[in-house]
Amino acid sequence: MSADGVIVVGAGPVGLVTAYGLARAGVAVTVLEAEQQVIDSPRAMVYHWALHEDLHRLGLLKEVERRGFRKDDYGYRVHATGEMVTYNLDRLAGETPFPYNVHLGQDELCALLLERLAELPHATVGWGARVADIAQDSADEIRVTVESADGTAELSGAWAIGCDGARSTVRRLLGLEFEGMTWDTRFVATNVYFDFSAHGYPRSVFLMDDVHGAVIAKINDENLWRVTYAEDPSLPDETIGERVGDHFAEILPGGGPYELARFAGYRLHQRSVARMRIGRALLAGDAAHATNPTGGFGLTGGLFDAFALIDTLGAVIIDGADPAGLDGWAQERGRIFTEVASPAATRMKHTVYDSDRATAERSCAELREMIEDPVAFQDRLRFPVRLRSSGAPSV
Repeated sequence: MSADGVIVVGAGPVGLVTAYGLARAGVAVTVLEAEQQVIDSPRAMVYHWALHEDLHRLGLLKEVERRGFRKDDYGYRVHATGEMVTYNLDRLAGETPFPYNVHLGQDELCALLLERLAELPHATVGWGARVADIAQDSADEIRVTVESADGTAELSGAWAIGCDGARSTVRRLLGLEFEGMTWDTRFVATNVYFDFSAHGYPRSVFLMDDVHGAVIAKINDENLWRVTYAEDPSLPDETIGERVGDHFAEILPGGGPYELARFAGYRLHQRSVARMRIGRALLAGDAAHATNPTGGFGLTGGLFDAFALIDTLGAVIIDGADPAGLDGWAQERGRIFTEVASPAATRMKHTVYDSDRATAERSCAELREMIEDPVAFQDRLRFPVRLRSSGAPSV
């Protein structure tokens, strides 16, 4: 690859958005992914309205909407009583051209990005490519040792970006600690065919309960929904599927028939690195900071990492800007996670999964009161934009 080329490790949404944004600007990019293909297990699927200006700027938004769907309705439901407070995003119409979220599985976003990258001659993607070592003993390059079915090879570039998830190999090779905590619970994300809409559910519902709490969101127009609930992490991983029916008996309204399409269990973390830049190596997304997914702030924050990095690193490579700007990028993205995204996700996790009946009812009462206060409600709806870097370009 070229002397100014970039090596991106990880073909998830953050890695592929970063790679595509840089390649679209003319930078030579190589993506390395340890797996043989995009992982399609149930993962993030909500793109908050605040992301859409950047998706539009990269020429992605229209196709993301075509493959997914627009959504602006929410509900908070007390499991013990059935009480539900609903609202939508229409009050944002005066301040953004995109007053809606989009629902689309992150694997489908990745598929779109891979199609776009394949159209660019200076972008390549290597599957089954495991990073074994990273060396920075030169002032103007970084070397990445890669193991694959073809053997061991060394790639050189100007910069390397670790977007390889919460278990990041790049982070480990850089000697960075992943500081924070792991929740004493397991989330189980399921994709299930069930007609929640027939029971009056908006397309995103936070079911509040300290036993049967769940996040319920529509995935597509074929009545496929995501239901994510919590369970005791000491229960066997291999028997998660045998317990799904017991949870659905409580969570699915009306007790009607359902078809389970997919499920996956995973642990929850609130962790981050102290530094997102070490020399010519950078970390973004879950490799740099991981949060429990309640509220969708992990994917949102990771994509904002990518959008800001495309601009900052692109300016260094293409325009000769001072690389010190990358320190500013790293510091701000780390601060936003620590001060904004992680506390918000923690509050959301407690609201949905740790609320007894009285607490859940109080949350509904507070939400009703807020909806009636135009200033307070508008401020709540604006929250996702706080995850965006200051000074980022807009449409």
